[in-house]
Amino acid sequence: MWQDFGEYILNEVGDRKVKIAEIAVGKFDMISKMLSEKDNITLIKTDIAPDNESVIKDDITNPNLELYEDVDIIYSIRPPGELQPYLVKLANKTGAMLIIKPLTGENLNTPNVKMQLKNFKKASFYILR
Repeated sequence: MWQDFGEYILNEVGDRKVKIAEIAVGKFDMISKMLSEKDNITLIKTDIAPDNESVIKDDITNPNLELYEDVDIIYSIRPPGELQPYLVKLANKTGAMLIIKPLTGENLNTPNVKMQLKNFKKASFYILR
């Protein structure tokens, strides 16, 4: 499933140069490693409590908007429901595509915004363009 999720993002990107932000990184890094291998992708990773030097400290409830300048895609894997409205708000401010991969069976907490459910191979996630 995770390979499929990463493949979907890579398909969205294609060969164009893009900036991608992973928000609320936590400790799962399979997707970020996959994206980092591509020369055409600039990846930033943020979390309120970074666990290593590759992750930038940022609070999505009060984000440093300079970090997200020129971001094309924002994604978050299993973000807590209380953070999901802030992800939508940031995507709207930046004009970035938003991809949320919630916990299996979890409903999204994105009031007033209808995100599209996307099934790609074995991966299911939500998209806001």
